[in-house]
Amino acid sequence: MSDKPEMLDVSGTQIAVRHRSGGNPGLVWLGGYRSDMLGTKAERLDTLAGELGLAYTRHDYSGHGESGGEFTDGTISAWLAQSIAVFEQYTSGPQILIGSSMGGWIALRMVQELNKGATDDKIAGLVLLAPAPDFTVELMEPELTDAQRADLDQKGYFEEFSEYSPDDPNIFTKAFFDDGRKNRVLTEPLDTYCPVHILQGMADPDVPYAHAQKLMEFLGKDDATLTLVKDGDHRLSRPQDLDLLARTVAAMAERVRKDG
Repeated sequence: MSDKPEMLDVSGTQIAVRHRSGGNPGLVWLGGYRSDMLGTKAERLDTLAGELGLAYTRHDYSGHGESGGEFTDGTISAWLAQSIAVFEQYTSGPQILIGSSMGGWIALRMVQELNKGATDDKIAGLVLLAPAPDFTVELMEPELTDAQRADLDQKGYFEEFSEYSPDDPNIFTKAFFDDGRKNRVLTEPLDTYCPVHILQGMADPDVPYAHAQKLMEFLGKDDATLTLVKDGDHRLSRPQDLDLLARTVAAMAERVRKDG
């Protein structure tokens, strides 16, 4: 695999993609908010794909990492469309989507758009780490301060510093919140037509484990497993967390092969 990413034009924006050739089921990484495809978990999955001889595809959303576009123009709808474009261009045969935080939301929306319960559905499994579906409505809006609400109304955005970006604030736009409402998934039963395994830290300060438990309620018709990590944080990037991720993805791949 080249040190430089390939670039895919999606609606006029250059999306950076890295693809490792290999067998099926392929692995597809979907990163979190302001994360890029060279992060610890994404790199560990590349190593795993090499060890297992599996194809592996990852990309940066617009405004992230090596992709073009402005971060503040990003929405769930835009990043979903880019993810589907990469999926359709670079993958063939059954795939396992591995989504972290916001990437878990995008993975669930991809399933809604692409899996219809047919025998040729390509999404054969989901592994979700600290998934944050509907986080704008479910997790952020109830906690907005009066000042943040005023900024959204008057400026169209607000800034928020976090431990992940102490010198570079997150910028949340009104358009991002409005679009989030259009992409909600925790409103009706979720039929993924594939097995789902969620990994969730119980010490996660950003996405409480109750949110993963709520998601499980909407996956009632599916084969869904929730693994809680007692001392796990939001990133789940410690060596033991990475080992758990690798074991979970490898087990999902083996299951898909047997079921196929």
